[in-house]
Amino acid sequence: MHKAHTPPAPGRPEGDRLHKAHTPTPGSGDRTGPQQPSAPAPGTGRSGDRNGPQPSAPAPGTGHPDHHPAPSAPARGDRHLAHSGDGKGPAPQRPEPRGGLLMGRPFGVPVYVAPSWFLVAALITWVFGGQLERVLPELGAARYLVSLFFAVAFYASVLVHELAHTVAALRFKLPVRRIQLQFFGGVSEIEKEAETPGREFVLAFVGPLLSLVLAGVFYAAVQTVEPGTVPGVLLAGLMISNLIVAAFNLLPGLPLDGGRMLRAVVWKITGKPMKGTVAAAWVGRALAVSVLIGLPLLTQSGALGTDAVDNVGMDTVLDALLAAILAAIIWTGAGNSLRMARLREHLPELRARALTRRAVPVESDTPLSEALRRANAAGARALVVVDADGKPLSLVREAAIVGVPEHRRPWVAVSGLAQDLTDGMRVSAELSGEELLDALRATPATEYLVVEETGEIYGVLSAADVERAFVKAMARPS
Repeated sequence: MHKAHTPPAPGRPEGDRLHKAHTPTPGSGDRTGPQQPSAPAPGTGRSGDRNGPQPSAPAPGTGHPDHHPAPSAPARGDRHLAHSGDGKGPAPQRPEPRGGLLMGRPFGVPVYVAPSWFLVAALITWVFGGQLERVLPELGAARYLVSLFFAVAFYASVLVHELAHTVAALRFKLPVRRIQLQFFGGVSEIEKEAETPGREFVLAFVGPLLSLVLAGVFYAAVQTVEPGTVPGVLLAGLMISNLIVAAFNLLPGLPLDGGRMLRAVVWKITGKPMKGTVAAAWVGRALAVSVLIGLPLLTQSGALGTDAVDNVGMDTVLDALLAAILAAIIWTGAGNSLRMARLREHLPELRARALTRRAVPVESDTPLSEALRRANAAGARALVVVDADGKPLSLVREAAIVGVPEHRRPWVAVSGLAQDLTDGMRVSAELSGEELLDALRATPATEYLVVEETGEIYGVLSAADVERAFVKAMARPS
């Protein structure tokens, strides 16, 4: 399966996935994100040209004084810049988690094997080895080597399934973060959602299609070998396992590939992706209940090709445990899909223009106390260090201000508390939603300079404000 996810909030580790379009399933694991009035131009030395000084500083997180409050910024009281913040700032962004043992980079996408894979590989080796003992007793202990080869070949088939999603995503210019092979199959982590229902359908369908093609290839290969031999048993096992992977993933409920396909169909009919997500997620929850109840009953009745069992034994307990695990994965994946779809509905509310703080320009040798006096008088909550021509050079870090005792502020120049501006720390005032989060994630920082399309300075954006807005958007109901 494939998993599309929304970029994490600035300062948040990427371990918390925001959008799980698909959760790992046996053999496969598709898991797939009005203009406000102008603000003063602090960097130009003309901060009063448009709006004039404000009587008081806005509450942290409420954005520019001329803007409507951001949807997520909880008020913390009216505090001036000199007293705002806790000195901690947002947590620095951590390196992207590796996800296990790196096996290679097909198509430029890293493929990892999670530690849990070794557990399931051992389980497959043990179970398949027991079956080989009945079919090919002459193998003896060597049957476990054959079983281990089967486990590796099976997961190679899962990798082909995931690569199909990856190639389709790259074809549609959707970035793929990584592929991970893990306990219940594989995951293709696709960074963004498909733009149209047609692409969504294709992106979901190519995985099961490749599994069906592999099943056909193994079926053709079985015809060329003698039945009852090691090659015959291996090829037949791989054929059946790929059929199971394809059939399971085609079930029409999220987070499975079939659920993504159902979502695409409903999206196409209604024109609303959220309705498609809701429909496919509830079908997924119904599937979870069906698996929880139906799989043990089918196994016990012998409908799946096993002998009927009249009493409760270890096999029955294991079947029930497997059903519970599968049901939990499907139910959780469906719920995550609903939550992330709701989040994507609210992401456009994260607007750089609405979250930007008013800033005042100060020269590098300005004492901190004087800079804070000017900011408080103008109702601003950020400082931009500029040169003699008003060109911005750096941003004074809020956390650094809090760390300077009040009695020392007349003797500390703002340049010693500032962070030099880089290209990545300049963001457009027009950015919103995922584009805004992508821009901030590309260059982790505590503050960003917000500029108009003309290059004129609009204000300063705090990563902490965006993070609070992001978390609030996640909590809001649809």
